[in-house]
Amino acid sequence: MLMCGRYVSPDDAAIEREFNLVHAEWKFPTNYNVAPTQQVPVIRYLDGARQGITLRWGLVPFFAKGEPPKYSTINARVETVETAASFRGPWKRGQRCLQLATAFYEWHLDNQGRKAPYYIHLNDQSIFAFAALWDRSMKTDGTAIESVVHITMPANELMKDIHNTGSNPHRMPAILRPEDQKAWLNGTDEDARAVLRQYSAEHMVAYEVSTRVNSPKNNEESLIAPVGRLSESTDEALP
Repeated sequence: MLMCGRYVSPDDAAIEREFNLVHAEWKFPTNYNVAPTQQVPVIRYLDGARQGITLRWGLVPFFAKGEPPKYSTINARVETVETAASFRGPWKRGQRCLQLATAFYEWHLDNQGRKAPYYIHLNDQSIFAFAALWDRSMKTDGTAIESVVHITMPANELMKDIHNTGSNPHRMPAILRPEDQKAWLNGTDEDARAVLRQYSAEHMVAYEVSTRVNSPKNNEESLIAPVGRLSESTDEALP
């Protein structure tokens, strides 16, 4: 299971209210089960102004000629984001953005060998931002593909306990504090690096949800309803 491979994104109106955006050229509903390769809402700083736009989740590097790589590029590790071939370009060019969410999902392996999805949200931000990078890659026909990747880091105490399975356990997304979003968007490289810190566990709330979230075909508000272990009965395969 990929680290932070599913999350919940807000609708266009909620983003515009929260970030005081005007004349954003987008229209989309809340997505309760965002999956890789989907178009997702981000805010970036471009041509001297903030811009709301939807980008492909899963970075297509500028050198890839518009073709998605065979390896996963939905997450960039904070330890190597400045040096990894796919991410060092947008990092050096200052192509940072806010990948917007209201919650995310992680999977927990219990003592019985059962993988259960957990819904994690914040108690101090209703809409928050993953620290993310964007890039533009041109296809041979001249079509531009714009895409995004968000950054991950070692888990805090809450996420270390929850996210204990998959190929990259004990990690969490880099979530920005509201006061750090400006530095991430248009500060210096040093400013941006300084705000990549673990979000406090005291401001994170987590509970188990239905395994229906395992399938990206399911996308409705009921996915975020809490469930008890005894009521869980779905056996859908993990993504």
